[in-house]
Amino acid sequence: MRSVRSWLAEYGESHRHPVNKRIHWVCVPLIMLSLVAMLWAVQLPIRIQGQSAPEANLGMLLVLLSLVYYYVLSFRLALGMTLVSLALLLLVVWLDRLPGPVWIPGLIIFLAAWIGQFAGHRIEGRKPSFFKDVQFLLIGPVWLLAALYDRLRLPY
Repeated sequence: MRSVRSWLAEYGESHRHPVNKRIHWVCVPLIMLSLVAMLWAVQLPIRIQGQSAPEANLGMLLVLLSLVYYYVLSFRLALGMTLVSLALLLLVVWLDRLPGPVWIPGLIIFLAAWIGQFAGHRIEGRKPSFFKDVQFLLIGPVWLLAALYDRLRLPY
């Protein structure tokens, strides 16, 4: 398995332009939020003590599976991603309490954030990394977190 530093270095190759980096700081978290929000609407048929589990949905499953991936990749970065994920889930729960289905704001955010991402890569002059390997969709969030860890001088 590749090291986290290898993944981050390769991801960083197509994210050097300062404008593209700033766009990623906004759009990557928004894409994470939007994916969970859209999948939140798809309930899973899980029962606990005969009762359906209200939070058993594909959005929660995506978060849990992503965290497993991050823990395999880097325990310390995964700890940070756990905190990010908790904040993300709180935002989705808030969105879910608004009138209307939660997937609608999720879809709007998703489309706007991807437009931003592709604009950033046009400025960068390089294709998004996930065209090379779909795992880079999961690397983007930890790339941002690793940059924060570097600023705080936290090892990962």
